[in-house]
Amino acid sequence: MTASQTALILIEYQHDFTSENGALHEGVKECMQQTNMLANSKAALQAAREKGVTIIYSPISFSEDYREIRKSTYGVLQNVVVTKAFRQGNWGSEIVKDVKPLPNEIILEGKRGLDAFYSTNLDFILRQLDIRSVAICGFLTNCCVESTVRTAYEKGYDVTTLNDCCATLSMEEHNMALEKDLTLFSHVINHKEWLKQL
Repeated sequence: MTASQTALILIEYQHDFTSENGALHEGVKECMQQTNMLANSKAALQAAREKGVTIIYSPISFSEDYREIRKSTYGVLQNVVVTKAFRQGNWGSEIVKDVKPLPNEIILEGKRGLDAFYSTNLDFILRQLDIRSVAICGFLTNCCVESTVRTAYEKGYDVTTLNDCCATLSMEEHNMALEKDLTLFSHVINHKEWLKQL
């Protein structure tokens, strides 16, 4: 794995997840604290920048009236609508300053669902930059992270999940996803191990 052909993909590091008063923060707060994911993500990001890794952010956002989502939605997207999370132009949809993008880093546009590939040009960007390996982290371990990992694997990238840079609604769900699902589609290691391999 060479740094010049590697991308770090940060999924939904937005106030509605990461910060007190964020619409969905209470749900992920305990898991974030137990994994120390925000501090670990910041450390991984800083070291990756120094090594020349491509940095890509994958935020999610919706119009004020959520017109991109069908009226009778259910599951995780229903929770987004009910809590009024990730509305464009609102504080909750902004990327938290701990991992704030630099001017030369890539912020994906158009993510409206779970998989960072599905409604964005992520695959085009990775192939244009000759990226072969991706490391994926963020929210939720068993939702958007897992969906993105699965697609990256299907598309032939060498995929790593940074297990100490992810969080979800409980440690049980977090650990189950890492141990039972994500190991099928990625190398599941912590950020320090990943950095050593670059």
